[in-house]
Amino acid sequence: QVQLAESGGGLVQAGGSLRLSCVASGTSGSIYSIDAMDWYRQAPGKQRDLVASITNSGSTNYADSVKGRFAVSRDNAKNTVYLQMNSLKVEDTAAYLCAARKVVLSTSPDVEYDVWGQGTQVTVSS
Repeated sequence: QVQLAESGGGLVQAGGSLRLSCVASGTSGSIYSIDAMDWYRQAPGKQRDLVASITNSGSTNYADSVKGRFAVSRDNAKNTVYLQMNSLKVEDTAAYLCAARKVVLSTSPDVEYDVWGQGTQVTVSS
């Protein structure tokens, strides 16, 4: 009913920057609202960790490991969340996944969806 599509991952040297994007779309109607959008990351053999989140009013939250280096933002009109990643470190290497919480479609206002994207790979080389 709701899909998320991430983009912007790639290979970058340590100290470099990348900007990830995640677009939400409804398959059975237009999106009316999204409560919060999150970025998670998961490295091979490790648990999935929250990197950053942003509410529909713009309140943000970051993992301690990325504070001061990453910035999350969103464009509500485009149902898109961004993650600007600066001063990248080798330990930032992971698959980055987008999540959207309490997504409401115009065609079904009584239903809320929690959705995950497929992820985009970020690899930071030394």
